[in-house]
Amino acid sequence: MTRSRSSRPLGAHMSIAGGCPKAIEHALSVQATALQIFTRNQKRWESKPLAQAEADAFRGASVELDYVCAHAGYLINLASPDESMRERSLVALLDELDRAERLGCDCLVLHPGSPKDDASTIGIGRVAKGLREALRATAGAEVRIALENTAGQGSTLGSTLQELGAILDACDRDPRLAVCIDTAHAFAAGYDLRTETGLAALLRGIEQFVGWERLRVLHLNDAKNRCGSRADRHEHIGQGQIGEDGFRRLLTAPELRHVPGIIETPKDGKSLAEDVTNLATLRRLSGGGEGKVATKPTKRTK
Repeated sequence: MTRSRSSRPLGAHMSIAGGCPKAIEHALSVQATALQIFTRNQKRWESKPLAQAEADAFRGASVELDYVCAHAGYLINLASPDESMRERSLVALLDELDRAERLGCDCLVLHPGSPKDDASTIGIGRVAKGLREALRATAGAEVRIALENTAGQGSTLGSTLQELGAILDACDRDPRLAVCIDTAHAFAAGYDLRTETGLAALLRGIEQFVGWERLRVLHLNDAKNRCGSRADRHEHIGQGQIGEDGFRRLLTAPELRHVPGIIETPKDGKSLAEDVTNLATLRRLSGGGEGKVATKPTKRTK
């Protein structure tokens, strides 16, 4: 099967049920050139060890893709006011970084977390402390930690580029820290990606507070709820509030043309039909145009 090649690696989050290499099979079956996985059960603290044979098989098969990243589990909360929760989160983060490194992932996408009733500045300090400890403990590793912007639900951190930038600053801009931008989250947080002005505000924020060299991956999801709703609800590409025009404008922005894109859109059970449709829509809206920016990914090797 000939896969569609473009300047931007495009793919989907895939299940690792049956072993991590199965996710690559799923990705190739929908003509993806990029992949995101959970390295373990994302809703449990404990998980069985990753066998080296499984990691080696995944790395060997992943050369068929242009980009691979992992997503950290949802239980991790480095911003928690509960010290035992922060300690447990750090242990889980270190395990996930080890897995992502052994699997050859470019980055581990991580939600900054929530300080609950404490001020955001206190939460940012806690996140930075946890990240610094994780980076020190994994010195010599290549895998990055990519902080993901959030929809702003509850007291979660990271709904603005300023907050992500503040976390980076508190970690002295460590070179292994990166950022992942989720379009549905950005829209829910108030960046109106339906308009040129809204997209410009997002791009300006990335440049000012993050830096283009740190933008490793995009989560390309349409939004089910209105702009500024702070609701984390994803929709199929072009069928949500952002719409096709919004995605066309974003996908053809020169600054973003080569940034890998991952969909986390709804799935109908075990069927991958929606992934096929969503990826085809993104390719069509991308227009097949070429751009040239510093974030162009390099070809993967074993």
